[in-house]
Amino acid sequence: QVHLVESGGGLVQTGGSLNVSCAASGVAFNQYSVAWFRQGAGKEREFVAFINWAGSRTVYTESVQGRFTISRDNVQNTATLQMTSLKPEDTALYYCAAEQYGYGREWEDYGSWGQGTQVTVSS
Repeated sequence: QVHLVESGGGLVQTGGSLNVSCAASGVAFNQYSVAWFRQGAGKEREFVAFINWAGSRTVYTESVQGRFTISRDNVQNTATLQMTSLKPEDTALYYCAAEQYGYGREWEDYGSWGQGTQVTVSS
């Protein structure tokens, strides 16, 4: 099981940018796909973005398409979500998740999850 730690959350104004990162340890990270999920206060947890183990395939939920970019560094064992043109509705606790050679948009598709990092977008 991979150990995941998110970082980089914070407070940003509407229209601003922020990067959140996920550091992995304990496994061969280059065998693990990574996804980002988020959960706003009083809202259901939702899928945000996915990147496969090789970094050759990415998938985004429609609401972040064109604004967010997911990437990974298999040497540094990190995955990053670059967020631009942030909106108040992007405010949420952002989680990274990983699964060996995995794919999916559901939380249950992944076997390891981090504790989350808070992103708050002020209006």
